[in-house]
Amino acid sequence: MEHPRRLPDIVARVAEPGEPALRRTVWLLNATFGRLTRRDWRGADKMPPTGGLVIVANHISNVDPLALGQFVAYAGRWPRFLAKESLFRVPVFGALITRCGQIPVQRGTQQAGHALDRAIDAVRSGRSVIIYPEGTITVDPDLWPMAGKTGAARVALATGCPVIPIGQWGAQEIMYGKRIHLPRLLPRKTLRLITGDPVPLDDLRDRPLTADLLRQATDRMMESITALVSTLRNEDR
Repeated sequence: MEHPRRLPDIVARVAEPGEPALRRTVWLLNATFGRLTRRDWRGADKMPPTGGLVIVANHISNVDPLALGQFVAYAGRWPRFLAKESLFRVPVFGALITRCGQIPVQRGTQQAGHALDRAIDAVRSGRSVIIYPEGTITVDPDLWPMAGKTGAARVALATGCPVIPIGQWGAQEIMYGKRIHLPRLLPRKTLRLITGDPVPLDDLRDRPLTADLLRQATDRMMESITALVSTLRNEDR
């Protein structure tokens, strides 16, 4: 995949609407992060160029959203994450991600469902939304994907949109797991991301939304993600 550095080149690749702040942020991250890391990006042509979309991925590091966001942008979609609400209260950073159209999630509260409502609205308006089904960085000792929560399935089944799985590996070498520390950028790390085929959900659509249905859809998403991670790691779980 080519990695254009100029903002006009990036914008030209993306057909869906994008907030000006989001466009500038993608460009800035590419101009900096792209020079500090190597990229092994595969399967970007599997990303639908238009229409509402849910993107699901594994979560291995506090820095992997940077890699995932860049990958999604260069695959032709603007990255909009569901992210924990506390990030939106961080001075300067919180204002930036708000202007970029990111969606806050108030975990463990009655308001948590509001984030899914916003995600559904975004998908119905033709935007892409990135959801980590695990809901947090994996605590598996070998960083394999954990069981998923059902939020992504709720959005997908409510909207009828495609669900595109992405596996990623390599960001943990910069910042491991949930630990926050100075990033280890040297020697340059390789960020590996791969897109899979859409998660098969057609047989689950237009059925009553039950806990079992949501669990089936979620398990299929996690199976797809885990298979992609296995490919990147060249090992079976």
